[in-house]
Amino acid sequence: MAIGDELSSIDFKSMIGGPLDAVVRAQAQSAQTSVDFIKSVGFEQDTNIPTMVTFSYMKPIETTDAQGAVTVTPTKYDLTVPILTMLPIPFIRVEETTIDFNAKINSVQESTTTSSHDLNTSLSAKGGWGPVSVKLSASYSYKKSTSASSKTERTYSLAIHVRAVQDELPAGTEKLLGILENAIKEVPSAP
Repeated sequence: MAIGDELSSIDFKSMIGGPLDAVVRAQAQSAQTSVDFIKSVGFEQDTNIPTMVTFSYMKPIETTDAQGAVTVTPTKYDLTVPILTMLPIPFIRVEETTIDFNAKINSVQESTTTSSHDLNTSLSAKGGWGPVSVKLSASYSYKKSTSASSKTERTYSLAIHVRAVQDELPAGTEKLLGILENAIKEVPSAP
């Protein structure tokens, strides 16, 4: 198989499309995770009312009497805050995806042909009182040897690098958080 044929038989569509499809699915799963987080942490499940957290703390309150004397009185206050405004909302975005594919194909073909020719002749003559005799002998040999070997080594590697970052919140989520921030209340605690 020729090296060009070897490379053309590789399914690049799956090799490149598969990881990219996985990245798109991961991005969609990340978005769904953000939605699930906001629903489960930020709102009461049955009523869809924002989950509120109340903190109590002491706050010094200054009062001035008619004579101008300033009195500082520690007063207990309650601060009610939507919990969603206090937590980082996971919003991960795939910023970069790199797919590296390396193919190394070594193909070695050897062919060796050897041949040999051999011609042996001999002539002998005999003389004397009888008939003359002549003896001729010849031999010819031909030998051909062919050997071939083929060796192909294949090495493939696929490396996928995905870089994800915490993304900026979408405009709708920022608006929601702005509305929830307006719901923050600081009131003196009831005695």
